[in-house]
Amino acid sequence: MAKPDDKLHEASSSTTTTIEASTSGDGANAVPQLGYNDPEVPSSSSSAVFKDPFQFQNGLVPDEDLAGLRNRKKGKHVEQYQRNQNDLIKSLLKPMEEHTEDAKAEEETARLPVKIAIYASLYCNFVLCGLQLYAAISSGSLSLLATGIDSIFDIGSNILLWWLHRKAVALDTSKWPVGGARLETIGNIIYGFLMGTVNLIVVVQSIQALVKKEGDELQKFHLPSIIVVAISLAVKFILFLYSFSIRKQSSQVQVLWEDHRNDLFINGFGILMSAGGSKLRWWLDPMGAIMIGAGIIILWTHTVYEQFGLLAGRSAPHEFLQLLIYKAATFSEDISKLDTVRAYHSGPNYFVEIDIVMDADTPLWKAHDVSQQLQDKIEVLPNVERAFVHVDYETTHYPEHRKAPKQAF
Repeated sequence: MAKPDDKLHEASSSTTTTIEASTSGDGANAVPQLGYNDPEVPSSSSSAVFKDPFQFQNGLVPDEDLAGLRNRKKGKHVEQYQRNQNDLIKSLLKPMEEHTEDAKAEEETARLPVKIAIYASLYCNFVLCGLQLYAAISSGSLSLLATGIDSIFDIGSNILLWWLHRKAVALDTSKWPVGGARLETIGNIIYGFLMGTVNLIVVVQSIQALVKKEGDELQKFHLPSIIVVAISLAVKFILFLYSFSIRKQSSQVQVLWEDHRNDLFINGFGILMSAGGSKLRWWLDPMGAIMIGAGIIILWTHTVYEQFGLLAGRSAPHEFLQLLIYKAATFSEDISKLDTVRAYHSGPNYFVEIDIVMDADTPLWKAHDVSQQLQDKIEVLPNVERAFVHVDYETTHYPEHRKAPKQAF
């Protein structure tokens, strides 16, 4: 049997980890006891052992010590590391029920702000789209045309996100058993490709304008167009600040925040290059349109890459894997080892796979009950879409669900 300090090994989405658990207690909520006597913990304080079986709490660094670390040479990095360790320990020791309750409370608190962010962006984009199209058509500026096209797609983005969210919630699970969480991710990828395609057309047209232009005549300066785009810039800045404050509370708001951030660059740069094409050099306007279009393509390529990673099954963060390992290892006295722990994205949320090891003589009813209770506990954790708990009686077999690697052509 491994010592307690050796039991909690790291697990990733592509590795198999064996964890032994020496436990005592009754029922599926019992937790491992220490396999040795800790001289710093009184023998009478058995409740402390049950709350913190591996004595992780002893690793917490007090705030006074953290302040002392900060004053050392290069102490900020050490202080930040210790703060991260403190947060990890507190997260591990927090019961799964509290994780769930905190997530529900956070979601309930964020419901109204998220709704405001979505509908405010939608209504503002409708108004700003008309204003920016007026600016682009009346001025004839390619830079302002690029900002106008982007404003049209802003509306498309808002409507698409709103529709996909409603569709995902109301999806028929008999036809789509995994649910609709991945619909939003798919919609973001499709929208990103459309944005890239349209802006590529703007870039091509601007290059043609540069090549075919004859003479050095400046285009007419159109002040109302500049004022209109400046108003759009101010509104986008307000929306950017609001969505920035709650961007981590919803994947929809995260996309809206990225869109507002992009618009600040697009509208601000569009004003400068359009005015420069009227007052300084004619080629500044088409060059500005090229740079705006290229910038949008680059930004949305990055967004599509991130969203595609969620859809393709990128591994969950290391801290979440550590939480799963600890909670599964300390869940029941009947779990002797953990064979494999995996967590990976399926859209914005996670799929979790855990292989637990129990004694070969464990009754079927007990193996079922323990694994089912563990699965139910994990599935109500924040951001978990679905959990699968598999029971085995040894760890020498070939890992489940692993196909032999295919040979390259």
